[in-house]
Amino acid sequence: MTKKVKTKNSTALAGQENFSHIVELIITARNNTLRKINEELVSLYWNIGKHLSRETKKHFWGDKYIDNAANFLKQNHPDLRGFNKRGLERMRRFYETYNDDPIASALLTQLSWANHLLIMSAAKSPKERHFYIKKSIEEKWTYRELDRQLESAYFQRAALSENKALPANMPKDRANPFLDTYVLEFLNLPGGYTENDLQNALVENMKNFLLEIGKDFSFLGKEIKIQVGNSDFFLDLLFFHRGLQCLVAFELKRGKFTPEYISKMDFYLEALDRDYKKPNENPSVGIILCATADEQVVEYAMSRTISPTLVSKYRLELPDKKLLKKRLCEISNAMIKVKEGKSQKLNAKKIKAVTK
Repeated sequence: MTKKVKTKNSTALAGQENFSHIVELIITARNNTLRKINEELVSLYWNIGKHLSRETKKHFWGDKYIDNAANFLKQNHPDLRGFNKRGLERMRRFYETYNDDPIASALLTQLSWANHLLIMSAAKSPKERHFYIKKSIEEKWTYRELDRQLESAYFQRAALSENKALPANMPKDRANPFLDTYVLEFLNLPGGYTENDLQNALVENMKNFLLEIGKDFSFLGKEIKIQVGNSDFFLDLLFFHRGLQCLVAFELKRGKFTPEYISKMDFYLEALDRDYKKPNENPSVGIILCATADEQVVEYAMSRTISPTLVSKYRLELPDKKLLKKRLCEISNAMIKVKEGKSQKLNAKKIKAVTK
Protein backbone atom coordinates (compact mmCIF):
# COMPACT_ATOMS: atom_id res chain seq x y z
CA MET A 1 0.00 0.00 0.00
CA THR A 2 1.48 3.31 -1.08
CA LYS A 3 1.18 6.39 1.05
CA LYS A 4 0.28 9.72 -0.46
CA VAL A 5 3.04 12.10 0.40
CA LYS A 6 2.22 15.79 0.62
CA THR A 7 4.94 17.77 -1.06
CA LYS A 8 5.96 21.25 -0.01
CA ASN A 9 4.57 22.63 -3.26
CA SER A 10 1.12 21.08 -2.79
CA THR A 11 0.97 22.38 0.81
CA ALA A 12 1.99 25.82 -0.36
CA LEU A 13 -0.68 25.83 -3.09
CA ALA A 14 -3.39 24.79 -0.64
CA GLY A 15 -2.30 27.54 1.73
CA GLN A 16 -2.32 30.12 -1.04
CA GLU A 17 -5.92 29.22 -1.91
CA ASN A 18 -7.00 29.78 1.71
CA PHE A 19 -5.01 33.01 1.96
CA SER A 20 -6.54 34.31 -1.29
CA HIS A 21 -10.00 33.84 0.18
CA ILE A 22 -8.97 35.80 3.27
CA VAL A 23 -7.60 38.60 1.10
CA GLU A 24 -10.90 38.72 -0.83
CA LEU A 25 -12.83 39.03 2.44
CA ILE A 26 -10.57 41.85 3.64
CA ILE A 27 -10.81 43.79 0.35
CA THR A 28 -14.60 43.39 0.18
CA ALA A 29 -15.02 44.57 3.78
CA ARG A 30 -12.66 47.50 3.19
CA ASN A 31 -14.53 48.59 0.05
CA ASN A 32 -17.87 48.32 1.85
CA THR A 33 -16.50 50.41 4.72
CA LEU A 34 -15.16 53.09 2.36
CA ARG A 35 -18.47 53.16 0.53
CA LYS A 36 -20.35 53.58 3.79
CA ILE A 37 -17.99 56.34 4.95
CA ASN A 38 -18.51 58.16 1.65
CA GLU A 39 -22.30 57.87 1.96
CA GLU A 40 -22.14 59.34 5.46
CA LEU A 41 -19.84 62.20 4.36
CA VAL A 42 -22.00 63.17 1.38
CA SER A 43 -25.12 63.02 3.59
CA LEU A 44 -23.35 65.18 6.18
CA TYR A 45 -22.38 67.80 3.59
CA TRP A 46 -25.94 67.74 2.22
CA ASN A 47 -27.43 68.37 5.67
CA ILE A 48 -24.92 71.14 6.44
CA GLY A 49 -25.67 72.72 3.06
CA LYS A 50 -29.39 72.48 3.77
CA HIS A 51 -28.95 74.24 7.13
CA LEU A 52 -26.73 76.96 5.64
CA SER A 53 -29.11 77.55 2.74
CA ARG A 54 -32.07 78.04 5.06
CA GLU A 55 -30.21 80.20 7.58
CA THR A 56 -28.67 82.54 5.00
CA LYS A 57 -32.13 83.16 3.55
CA LYS A 58 -33.57 83.71 7.03
CA HIS A 59 -31.01 86.29 8.26
CA PHE A 60 -30.87 89.75 6.76
CA TRP A 61 -27.05 89.70 6.63
CA GLY A 62 -27.17 86.69 4.29
CA ASP A 63 -23.74 85.28 3.46
CA LYS A 64 -22.29 86.80 6.64
CA TYR A 65 -23.87 83.81 8.37
CA ILE A 66 -21.42 81.49 6.59
CA ASP A 67 -18.49 83.74 7.59
CA ASN A 68 -19.58 83.55 11.21
CA ALA A 69 -20.04 79.77 11.05
CA ALA A 70 -16.56 79.30 9.51
CA ASN A 71 -14.95 81.56 12.17
CA PHE A 72 -16.76 79.75 14.98
CA LEU A 73 -15.59 76.33 13.78
CA LYS A 74 -12.03 77.57 13.29
CA GLN A 75 -11.79 79.08 16.77
CA ASN A 76 -13.65 76.41 18.73
CA HIS A 77 -12.95 73.28 16.68
CA PRO A 78 -9.62 73.74 14.83
CA ASP A 79 -9.33 69.95 14.43
CA LEU A 80 -12.32 69.92 12.03
CA ARG A 81 -10.76 70.36 8.59
CA GLY A 82 -12.61 71.25 5.40
CA PHE A 83 -15.19 73.41 7.17
CA ASN A 84 -13.71 76.79 6.28
CA LYS A 85 -15.69 79.43 4.39
CA ARG A 86 -14.92 77.89 0.99
CA GLY A 87 -15.91 74.40 2.15
CA LEU A 88 -19.17 75.60 3.67
CA GLU A 89 -20.01 77.61 0.54
CA ARG A 90 -19.55 74.43 -1.52
CA MET A 91 -21.91 72.51 0.78
CA ARG A 92 -24.59 75.18 0.45
CA ARG A 93 -24.17 75.19 -3.32
CA PHE A 94 -24.33 71.37 -3.34
CA TYR A 95 -27.69 71.41 -1.55
CA GLU A 96 -29.14 74.25 -3.62
CA THR A 97 -28.01 72.61 -6.89
CA TYR A 98 -29.76 69.30 -6.22
CA ASN A 99 -32.51 70.21 -3.73
CA ASP A 100 -35.26 70.31 -6.39
CA ASP A 101 -33.69 67.60 -8.57
CA PRO A 102 -35.19 64.19 -7.66
CA ILE A 103 -33.25 62.37 -10.41
CA ALA A 104 -29.85 63.43 -9.09
CA SER A 105 -30.64 63.46 -5.37
CA ALA A 106 -31.47 59.74 -5.47
CA LEU A 107 -27.90 59.01 -6.67
CA LEU A 108 -25.81 61.54 -4.73
CA THR A 109 -24.41 59.25 -2.02
CA GLN A 110 -23.08 56.83 -4.66
CA LEU A 111 -20.51 59.39 -5.80
CA SER A 112 -17.46 60.76 -3.97
CA TRP A 113 -17.45 64.35 -2.74
CA ALA A 114 -14.44 65.14 -4.95
CA ASN A 115 -16.32 63.96 -8.04
CA HIS A 116 -19.35 66.02 -7.02
CA LEU A 117 -17.19 69.15 -6.85
CA LEU A 118 -15.82 68.46 -10.34
CA ILE A 119 -19.28 68.00 -11.83
CA MET A 120 -20.69 71.10 -10.12
CA SER A 121 -17.83 73.25 -11.40
CA ALA A 122 -17.88 71.98 -15.00
CA ALA A 123 -21.42 70.85 -15.87
CA LYS A 124 -23.68 73.74 -16.87
CA SER A 125 -27.14 72.14 -17.02
CA PRO A 126 -29.18 69.56 -15.08
CA LYS A 127 -29.04 67.19 -18.07
CA GLU A 128 -25.25 67.41 -18.20
CA ARG A 129 -24.97 66.88 -14.44
CA HIS A 130 -27.28 63.85 -14.62
CA PHE A 131 -25.15 62.40 -17.40
CA TYR A 132 -21.85 62.69 -15.52
CA ILE A 133 -23.32 61.46 -12.22
CA LYS A 134 -24.83 58.37 -13.85
CA LYS A 135 -21.75 57.66 -15.97
CA SER A 136 -19.41 58.08 -13.00
CA ILE A 137 -21.43 55.50 -11.07
CA GLU A 138 -21.83 53.06 -13.99
CA GLU A 139 -18.22 53.27 -15.18
CA LYS A 140 -16.75 53.71 -11.67
CA TRP A 141 -14.74 56.73 -12.81
CA THR A 142 -12.02 57.93 -10.46
CA TYR A 143 -11.44 61.65 -9.91
CA ARG A 144 -8.76 61.75 -12.62
CA GLU A 145 -10.90 59.77 -15.07
CA LEU A 146 -13.92 62.03 -14.54
CA ASP A 147 -11.72 65.11 -14.94
CA ARG A 148 -10.47 63.75 -18.26
CA GLN A 149 -14.00 63.02 -19.48
CA LEU A 150 -15.09 66.55 -18.62
CA GLU A 151 -12.07 67.98 -20.45
CA SER A 152 -12.81 65.83 -23.51
CA ALA A 153 -16.45 67.06 -23.62
CA TYR A 154 -17.73 63.51 -23.27
CA PHE A 155 -21.30 64.68 -22.64
CA GLN A 156 -21.44 66.80 -25.81
CA ARG A 157 -19.89 64.00 -27.89
CA ALA A 158 -22.38 61.47 -26.51
CA ALA A 159 -25.26 63.86 -27.26
CA LEU A 160 -24.05 64.28 -30.86
CA SER A 161 -23.99 60.47 -31.18
CA GLU A 162 -27.62 60.00 -30.11
CA ASN A 163 -28.88 60.28 -33.70
CA LYS A 164 -26.29 57.85 -35.01
CA ALA A 165 -27.79 54.82 -36.79
CA LEU A 166 -27.38 51.80 -34.52
CA PRO A 167 -26.76 48.15 -35.41
CA ALA A 168 -29.99 46.18 -35.92
CA ASN A 169 -29.03 43.66 -33.24
CA MET A 170 -28.70 46.30 -30.54
CA PRO A 171 -31.50 46.29 -27.89
CA LYS A 172 -33.77 49.31 -28.37
CA ASP A 173 -33.97 50.01 -24.63
CA ARG A 174 -30.21 50.55 -24.26
CA ALA A 175 -28.34 53.83 -24.59
CA ASN A 176 -26.00 54.10 -27.55
CA PRO A 177 -22.59 52.81 -26.37
CA PHE A 178 -20.78 54.06 -29.50
CA LEU A 179 -19.57 57.62 -30.06
CA ASP A 180 -19.51 59.57 -33.29
CA THR A 181 -16.05 60.92 -32.37
CA TYR A 182 -13.40 59.37 -30.13
CA VAL A 183 -10.74 61.54 -28.51
CA LEU A 184 -7.30 59.91 -28.37
CA GLU A 185 -5.16 62.77 -27.04
CA PHE A 186 -3.29 60.35 -24.77
CA LEU A 187 -1.53 58.63 -27.70
CA ASN A 188 1.00 61.44 -28.37
CA LEU A 189 1.60 60.18 -31.93
CA PRO A 190 4.25 61.83 -34.15
CA GLY A 191 3.22 63.85 -37.21
CA GLY A 192 3.90 61.18 -39.82
CA TYR A 193 2.37 58.25 -37.97
CA THR A 194 1.15 55.14 -39.80
CA GLU A 195 -1.90 52.94 -39.18
CA ASN A 196 0.47 50.45 -37.56
CA ASP A 197 1.72 53.20 -35.21
CA LEU A 198 -1.90 54.03 -34.35
CA GLN A 199 -2.68 50.38 -33.62
CA ASN A 200 0.40 49.87 -31.43
CA ALA A 201 -0.21 53.12 -29.54
CA LEU A 202 -3.80 52.10 -28.77
CA VAL A 203 -2.67 48.71 -27.46
CA GLU A 204 0.05 50.32 -25.33
CA ASN A 205 -2.51 52.79 -23.94
CA MET A 206 -5.36 50.28 -23.65
CA LYS A 207 -6.41 51.45 -20.19
CA ASN A 208 -7.00 54.98 -21.51
CA PHE A 209 -8.66 53.66 -24.66
CA LEU A 210 -11.09 51.58 -22.57
CA LEU A 211 -11.90 54.70 -20.55
CA GLU A 212 -12.76 56.45 -23.81
CA ILE A 213 -14.85 53.67 -25.42
CA GLY A 214 -16.41 52.38 -22.17
CA LYS A 215 -15.55 49.78 -19.53
CA ASP A 216 -18.13 47.33 -20.92
CA PHE A 217 -15.54 46.60 -23.62
CA SER A 218 -13.08 43.77 -23.00
CA PHE A 219 -9.97 43.71 -25.21
CA LEU A 220 -9.41 40.35 -26.97
CA GLY A 221 -6.38 41.15 -29.10
CA LYS A 222 -4.83 42.90 -32.09
CA GLU A 223 -4.05 41.57 -35.58
CA ILE A 224 -6.64 38.83 -35.12
CA LYS A 225 -6.03 36.20 -37.79
CA ILE A 226 -9.11 35.36 -39.85
CA GLN A 227 -8.71 32.37 -42.14
CA VAL A 228 -11.14 32.03 -45.05
CA GLY A 229 -10.41 29.35 -47.63
CA ASN A 230 -6.69 29.40 -48.30
CA SER A 231 -6.28 33.07 -47.44
CA ASP A 232 -5.37 34.81 -44.18
CA PHE A 233 -6.72 38.20 -43.16
CA PHE A 234 -5.91 40.28 -40.09
CA LEU A 235 -8.39 42.33 -38.10
CA ASP A 236 -6.88 45.40 -36.39
CA LEU A 237 -8.52 45.22 -32.93
CA LEU A 238 -11.13 42.89 -31.47
CA PHE A 239 -13.24 43.48 -28.34
CA PHE A 240 -16.19 41.89 -26.59
CA HIS A 241 -18.97 44.14 -25.32
CA ARG A 242 -20.53 42.74 -22.15
CA GLY A 243 -23.72 44.80 -22.36
CA LEU A 244 -24.47 43.97 -25.99
CA GLN A 245 -23.08 40.43 -25.64
CA CYS A 246 -21.29 40.58 -28.97
CA LEU A 247 -17.87 40.84 -30.60
CA VAL A 248 -16.88 44.35 -31.71
CA ALA A 249 -14.28 44.71 -34.47
CA PHE A 250 -12.30 47.94 -34.89
CA GLU A 251 -10.66 48.77 -38.22
CA LEU A 252 -8.24 51.71 -38.00
CA LYS A 253 -7.82 54.15 -40.88
CA ARG A 254 -5.32 56.98 -40.75
CA GLY A 255 -7.00 59.01 -43.49
CA LYS A 256 -10.46 59.80 -44.79
CA PHE A 257 -13.36 57.34 -44.91
CA THR A 258 -13.98 55.72 -48.31
CA PRO A 259 -17.01 53.56 -49.23
CA GLU A 260 -14.98 50.40 -49.94
CA TYR A 261 -14.18 50.12 -46.22
CA ILE A 262 -17.78 48.94 -45.68
CA SER A 263 -17.45 45.81 -47.81
CA LYS A 264 -14.18 44.87 -46.11
CA MET A 265 -15.79 45.20 -42.67
CA ASP A 266 -18.80 43.17 -43.88
CA PHE A 267 -16.39 40.39 -44.80
CA TYR A 268 -14.73 40.46 -41.36
CA LEU A 269 -18.08 40.44 -39.54
CA GLU A 270 -19.33 37.49 -41.59
CA ALA A 271 -16.15 35.56 -40.75
CA LEU A 272 -16.45 36.44 -37.05
CA ASP A 273 -20.10 35.33 -36.92
CA ARG A 274 -19.40 32.05 -38.72
CA ASP A 275 -16.15 31.02 -37.07
CA TYR A 276 -15.68 32.96 -33.80
CA LYS A 277 -19.09 33.92 -32.38
CA LYS A 278 -20.50 31.59 -29.72
CA PRO A 279 -24.12 30.37 -30.04
CA ASN A 280 -25.34 32.49 -27.09
CA GLU A 281 -23.80 35.72 -28.43
CA ASN A 282 -25.40 38.37 -30.62
CA PRO A 283 -24.15 39.15 -34.17
CA SER A 284 -20.85 41.01 -34.31
CA VAL A 285 -20.58 44.79 -34.72
CA GLY A 286 -17.94 46.67 -36.68
CA ILE A 287 -16.45 50.13 -36.04
CA ILE A 288 -14.51 51.81 -38.83
CA LEU A 289 -12.39 54.42 -37.05
CA CYS A 290 -11.15 57.12 -39.44
CA ALA A 291 -9.27 60.38 -39.03
CA THR A 292 -11.95 62.18 -41.07
CA ALA A 293 -15.29 61.29 -42.62
CA ASP A 294 -17.64 63.20 -44.90
CA GLU A 295 -21.12 62.69 -43.41
CA GLN A 296 -22.81 62.63 -46.82
CA VAL A 297 -20.37 60.03 -48.17
CA VAL A 298 -20.98 57.87 -45.08
CA GLU A 299 -24.75 58.22 -45.51
CA TYR A 300 -24.59 57.16 -49.16
CA ALA A 301 -22.26 54.26 -48.40
CA MET A 302 -24.51 52.95 -45.62
CA SER A 303 -27.91 53.60 -47.27
CA ARG A 304 -28.19 50.22 -49.05
CA THR A 305 -26.55 48.01 -46.46
CA ILE A 306 -28.01 46.23 -43.44
CA SER A 307 -24.51 45.66 -42.08
CA PRO A 308 -24.06 46.19 -38.31
CA THR A 309 -21.22 48.61 -39.07
CA LEU A 310 -20.67 52.13 -37.75
CA VAL A 311 -18.30 54.82 -38.98
CA SER A 312 -16.66 56.98 -36.32
CA LYS A 313 -13.93 59.59 -36.34
CA TYR A 314 -10.99 60.03 -33.99
CA ARG A 315 -9.15 63.12 -32.83
CA LEU A 316 -5.62 63.31 -31.45
CA GLU A 317 -6.28 66.46 -29.39
CA LEU A 318 -8.94 67.60 -26.95
CA PRO A 319 -11.97 69.09 -28.73
CA ASP A 320 -13.16 72.68 -28.66
CA LYS A 321 -16.21 72.59 -26.36
CA LYS A 322 -17.66 75.78 -27.86
CA LEU A 323 -17.70 74.22 -31.34
CA LEU A 324 -19.36 71.06 -30.01
CA LYS A 325 -22.04 73.10 -28.22
CA LYS A 326 -22.63 75.11 -31.40
CA ARG A 327 -23.01 71.88 -33.38
CA LEU A 328 -25.48 70.56 -30.77
CA CYS A 329 -27.56 73.74 -31.05
CA GLU A 330 -27.61 73.44 -34.86
CA ILE A 331 -28.83 69.82 -34.67
CA SER A 332 -31.40 70.70 -32.02
CA ASN A 333 -32.77 73.60 -34.11
CA ALA A 334 -32.89 71.39 -37.22
CA MET A 335 -34.86 68.74 -35.34
CA ILE A 336 -37.31 71.37 -34.04
CA LYS A 337 -37.90 72.59 -37.61
CA VAL A 338 -38.51 69.02 -38.81
CA LYS A 339 -41.03 68.44 -35.99
CA GLU A 340 -42.76 71.75 -36.73
CA GLY A 341 -42.95 70.83 -40.43
CA LYS A 342 -44.49 67.44 -39.61
CA SER A 343 -46.95 69.10 -37.21
CA GLN A 344 -48.04 71.63 -39.86
CA LYS A 345 -48.61 68.86 -42.41
CA LEU A 346 -50.63 66.87 -39.89
CA ASN A 347 -52.78 69.90 -39.03
CA ALA A 348 -53.33 70.62 -42.73
CA LYS A 349 -54.55 67.05 -43.25
CA LYS A 350 -56.93 67.35 -40.28
CA ILE A 351 -58.35 70.65 -41.57
CA LYS A 352 -58.79 69.17 -45.03
CA ALA A 353 -60.57 66.14 -43.57
CA VAL A 354 -62.92 68.33 -41.53
CA THR A 355 -63.81 70.65 -44.44
CA LYS A 356 -64.67 67.82 -46.83
